[in-house]
Amino acid sequence: MNKKDPNKKLSISFYSKQKVHCPVCKKDFPKEELLSGGGRMIAGQLTDELRRNFEPSAKYGVVYPMIYSVGACPNCHVAFLWNDFPLLQDEATISKLLDNEAERKKSVETVFPHYNLTREKTLLDGAASYYLALLCYEKMPKQFSPTIKKAQICLRLAWLCGDLEALCPGYNYNYLQQRFYRKSLFFYQEALEFETSHVESIAGISNFGPDIDKNYGYDGVIYLCSLLEFKYGQTENIQERLQRLEQNKRSIARIFGLGKSSKNKPGPLLEHSRQLYDNITAVLKEANIIDDDDM
Repeated sequence: MNKKDPNKKLSISFYSKQKVHCPVCKKDFPKEELLSGGGRMIAGQLTDELRRNFEPSAKYGVVYPMIYSVGACPNCHVAFLWNDFPLLQDEATISKLLDNEAERKKSVETVFPHYNLTREKTLLDGAASYYLALLCYEKMPKQFSPTIKKAQICLRLAWLCGDLEALCPGYNYNYLQQRFYRKSLFFYQEALEFETSHVESIAGISNFGPDIDKNYGYDGVIYLCSLLEFKYGQTENIQERLQRLEQNKRSIARIFGLGKSSKNKPGPLLEHSRQLYDNITAVLKEANIIDDDDM
């Protein structure tokens, strides 16, 4: 009878049989994927930022599913969302990424020291991979919809930095978290501006997320723009802040039909939107900025 080794490490990921071809350095590397089932992921609550929390299991401990959604080449330190690896063929962009390799690696090493792309991913390696991806999408052409991807990546980086702060406090990950929240707000706003002015489409992202468990689509982008402004927007210029909050409130009401029938938009996104609408309304009322809808 076979006995299980109690000292054997339980697997939470595996390497797929088919390797990924890096379009930049032309080398193949293994793709690490998250194993499902077996009690590895115990879904918890959905936060107001639309992040799905996962409860630690007694068997596997804490699992961070989103760190497996970005691939990073261990040879040239290029990183993308997995779907974009086979799509990059533009030689000019490839040259930019090749020329930027040393600078890119140094930048990430400064923020996430001792990251390693050749071992099974740790939380630190996952955060480093996302930061590499952020720097790589800075070089990508508009047909890849880089702006909306940078917004999503920055939001996930903020979450991962919060996880790192909880795991090993005292390394300024809480400061980095706030930085990435503000960057995410900037890129979400820019992505919407580019979309409406036909500068850059947001259609090049396959899943708006923002987390990996559900795609909240364009409505989710509108909501996140408003939420991030409310929570992390600038506060130095109060008048400008109130004007932005008023615009956000109208956007939420228009998109989700708040105050009217909203049967076509059920679920957690609607619930969080109602709460955000009420929170913004309370701030505006306190500042004596009340529109006709509040009368």
